[in-house]
Amino acid sequence: MTELRRRHLLVLPSVALVAGCSSAGPRFAGWTQAREAVRELLLTPQTVQGNPWNLPQVLQHLAQSIEYSMQGYPVLKAAWFRSTLGSVAFAVFDARGAMNHPLDEPIPGAPALEAQLGLKAGVDRLLAAMDRFAAHSGPLQPHFAYGELSKPQYQRAHLMHLANHWQQFQALRATA
Repeated sequence: MTELRRRHLLVLPSVALVAGCSSAGPRFAGWTQAREAVRELLLTPQTVQGNPWNLPQVLQHLAQSIEYSMQGYPVLKAAWFRSTLGSVAFAVFDARGAMNHPLDEPIPGAPALEAQLGLKAGVDRLLAAMDRFAAHSGPLQPHFAYGELSKPQYQRAHLMHLANHWQQFQALRATA
C-alpha cells in the first residue's frame, strides 16, 4: 500500500466526524452579499464574542487571508498535509457549504493583528482585499492548508471563512 493511500485511509474517519458537525450560522451567497455585510459593520456596531480579538482585528485576519491567496501565504503546511488532510477538509467544508475552524487562530507566519486599528480602517482593508481578489486575473497561490484552489474554490473558501467569523459577531445594544 502506498504512503499516500495509507494517509487517505487514516483521514477518512476524521473527515466523517467533521462532516457531521453542525454548520448553523450565517452564509453568504456571493461576493456582493458579503461586501454588503462588511459595509454594514460601519452602521450597526458589533462586538466579537468568544474571541480575544476585537472586530478590527478579525477584519484584518479576514483581509490577510484574501491577500495571501494572491501574494502567497507566509508559511505553508507540509505538501503531504495540503494534498491529504487539507484538501479533504476543504472538500468537506465545500460540500457542507460551511467552514468550522478555531476563530482565534492566526494565519501561520502572518504579522500580528493591530489591536488599536479603527473599525473603518479594518472595513476598508477587507473591502480593498475583496476588490483586488475579484479583479485578480493572475495565478493564485496555494492555500496554506488546503493547497491548490481554483478562483471559484478560493472565493467559496473566503465566503465560508467570512461566514464562520460572522457567527461570533453580536450587535451592541444601546444603553439608555
